[in-house]
Amino acid sequence: MRPVYAIVLEALAGVPIALSSSHPEPYNPAPLNEFIKKQTPIAWQGILNNIGAGGAYPGIVVASPSKSDPDYFYTWTRDASLTITALTPYLSSSTTETTKIEPLLQDYITSQATQQTITNPSGPLDDGTGLAEPKFHVNLTAYVGAWGRPQRDGPALRASALIAYGNHLLSTGRAALARRNIWPIVRNDLAYVAQYWNETTFDLWEEVRGASFFTTAVQYRALVEGMAFAEALGEECAGCALVAPEVLCLLRRGYWDAPRGAVRANWPGSGRQGIDAGSVLAVVHTFDAGAGCGRDSEDDGDEDEDRTSFQPCSDRALANHKAVVDSFRGIYGVNRGSAVGVAAAVGRYAEDVYQGGHPWYLTTLAAAEQLYDALYQWERQGRVDVTALSRPFFADLVPDISSGSYSRGSEEYAAITDAVRRYADGFLAVVQQYTPENGSLAEQFDRNTGAPVSAVDLTWSYAAFLTAVARRDGAVPPSWGSTAAQPAPAQCSPTSVPGQYATPVVGSWRVRDELK
Repeated sequence: MRPVYAIVLEALAGVPIALSSSHPEPYNPAPLNEFIKKQTPIAWQGILNNIGAGGAYPGIVVASPSKSDPDYFYTWTRDASLTITALTPYLSSSTTETTKIEPLLQDYITSQATQQTITNPSGPLDDGTGLAEPKFHVNLTAYVGAWGRPQRDGPALRASALIAYGNHLLSTGRAALARRNIWPIVRNDLAYVAQYWNETTFDLWEEVRGASFFTTAVQYRALVEGMAFAEALGEECAGCALVAPEVLCLLRRGYWDAPRGAVRANWPGSGRQGIDAGSVLAVVHTFDAGAGCGRDSEDDGDEDEDRTSFQPCSDRALANHKAVVDSFRGIYGVNRGSAVGVAAAVGRYAEDVYQGGHPWYLTTLAAAEQLYDALYQWERQGRVDVTALSRPFFADLVPDISSGSYSRGSEEYAAITDAVRRYADGFLAVVQQYTPENGSLAEQFDRNTGAPVSAVDLTWSYAAFLTAVARRDGAVPPSWGSTAAQPAPAQCSPTSVPGQYATPVVGSWRVRDELK
């Protein structure tokens, strides 16, 4: 098995003026607002219906109730983790839906303690290899059929999901619960990431084995926040501190395709061009509300200069957003007449043929979410920076824009952010247009007719809707600490740390039992 590090390194060989929008007609957000109001409780219920339901183990997140064409009646570590991460920020709310969250989160965590111990085709817990098994039967037995395994994003995403709830426990005076019930599971997952990050993996679409931008990005996040979580509990993650800078080094230098101004999603690419919506998903799932945008010091997209790890508002992330969205404009009938600067239906990648190769709800929603994230970051830092690399993205929306910095309060800042918000809303409007009257979100919608296709009531689709809408409203999760992390070294190294793995045991979730 060749290391990821080797695969990637071998493969790499003006004055501000008043601005006008490319779409100056008045914009009325009322229809979209009404759709969001109607769709939000449907999305909530869609998720709740798929947790521990239909004979599933308590707390298990079922990908979809579909049992044929395709059969998604399984639990995927990735889908489940992203769903739980989407729900956790609502713990501070007091709505009817959110009062149900904490027991579900606790059931999910308890189920993961069991899932980690199940020997499967990827391996056992003893050496950690079984932690990267991508999917299980919903009764928590191993799936032994042929599949794209291992998928090394799973342990990282699960660690992040559990850390989010663990930090909530810390903030509410329940540190002992976090230490007893959450840390043993997280410790195994972090050990896995620190040991195996540099080995090849199947990507999030389960099709290409090699180095994956999405996997590397979420692994870096898990190590950084895992180190802080361990410290808060009085524990230690030595592998986190040693390995995280090396993962960051690969993330920054290994995937940027400077000539095309886009992320290369996988190495090797298996015959694809490499432009892939998985890169946008990586950006939104490593969004740090405490981070800035940075800027390329040479303004030329040099692959060693981006200091922001592809944060949503960074010039690389914006250039990549344009490349990804534009790659779908000419291949779907539903995008006919979609000019640059106008939101479009987004699929996985242009060469996709799975289930007909249609647009996906969750990738179209991710295109919106990245832009809402960027708007938050610009407002927080008080300016929008337009570089030579990001200017084509901005020029699609504000044609006469020049490179430079535009401060909050200026006419230029207002024109830019208004145009980006309208563009982001456009992706939600695409989802609105192709959501059936009952609000059910499938996996995909037909590339020509817009009718829902593939798996029905996809949990990840509902979670993607909730996170996109939350970001639109300015609701963001706490920072995961990217700005305080150690910098990448001058030279990348394939450093890894052998892990130690132990059977996790989850006790009672009641505080009074915890104190006994």
